[in-house]
Amino acid sequence: MTLDELKIGKQARIIAVNGQGALRHRLLDMGLTPHTTVMIRKVAPMGDPIELHVRSYELTIRKEDARNIEVEALD
Repeated sequence: MTLDELKIGKQARIIAVNGQGALRHRLLDMGLTPHTTVMIRKVAPMGDPIELHVRSYELTIRKEDARNIEVEALD
């Protein structure tokens, strides 16, 4: 599954960060690296962007960018 499919309040572990060039580097620089745990905190009223809790801070990314991040849900 990808990060944009995760439900609010659910946690997941990042498996892979896809994409090419600058997009992939930007996601990795923001702390979205493999084996990192993320949680969806909020979703904007129109569904985009989404707010994540990652590495003890809040991060907001576009849904389009979240589709490039493969995750596995945690129980």
